[in-house]
Amino acid sequence: MQTGVLETFGVGITPGTVEANIGHTPLLRLVSKDVEIFAKAEHLNPGGSVKDRAALSMILEGERSGKLRPGMTIVDATSGNTGIAYAMIGASRGYRVKVCLPENAGAQRKRILRSYGVEIIETDQMLSTDGARQIAREIFVRDPENHFYPDQYNNDANWLAHYETTANEIWEQTAGRITHFVTGLGTSGTFTGTVRRLRELNPSLKAFAVQPESPLHGLEGLKHMATAARKPGIYDESLASGTLEVATEDALLMTGKLAREEGLLVGPSSGANVFAARKLAGSLQRPAVVVTVLCDGGERYLDEG
Repeated sequence: MQTGVLETFGVGITPGTVEANIGHTPLLRLVSKDVEIFAKAEHLNPGGSVKDRAALSMILEGERSGKLRPGMTIVDATSGNTGIAYAMIGASRGYRVKVCLPENAGAQRKRILRSYGVEIIETDQMLSTDGARQIAREIFVRDPENHFYPDQYNNDANWLAHYETTANEIWEQTAGRITHFVTGLGTSGTFTGTVRRLRELNPSLKAFAVQPESPLHGLEGLKHMATAARKPGIYDESLASGTLEVATEDALLMTGKLAREEGLLVGPSSGANVFAARKLAGSLQRPAVVVTVLCDGGERYLDEG
């Protein structure tokens, strides 16, 4: 039986630390009139999001490769959640953290980052995370001896975290019954890694990528891949059986319903995922089993109305 990140990544994790508690999130059954729908409760990771898995994987790989050494500073671009995960794990393992994020990122996420002692570099909001990625790389290039640049958009350790943990947990928690997997695209690590492993376990698995219906949207952390100026290097569009587009308004309404009707206080990207999963479920018949992801907690978005 899988024991999550602790067993999978092994080296250098001390039992009882925050890193040892990443993974093993519950699989929650959602109310549905159609086929069964389940949601992987990634908001219950110690750092509050699915990004804990990828951040830990990239940091451990950095240590193993020798690219990350004591005294170095972790620097990367983020819209918030990966930065918070770096901050939490960095504090536990003794690294300073510097993040580049668009200036219009939520105030609550910035407060959380500063609480961990993170140095925040705000970048042009019109350039979104692409602009933040450029600044992070420039910092690394100027001083590579003192900075570790995971580059989450192009780091295989990102998707491998989900290949080795998330997918196997879902397979066990559904007793191998999963038929459809649905989740949004940001760095695409969750989608890429989870689908690659689940397809090995069930070659007939259908996988749907969730995207905002428009390039101009309010769904933090999600990319409209068709118009993205810089697609993540780890993104493999051949894995998708199809794309499910979601309007910002529909995602936000679903986010509210999840809180008020199912007791799940999660963020807007989770609302987008569940909206898409329910839409897909309406076109399916039993015994189909749909699994999606609750990406992060809603507390970090409360100041955004």
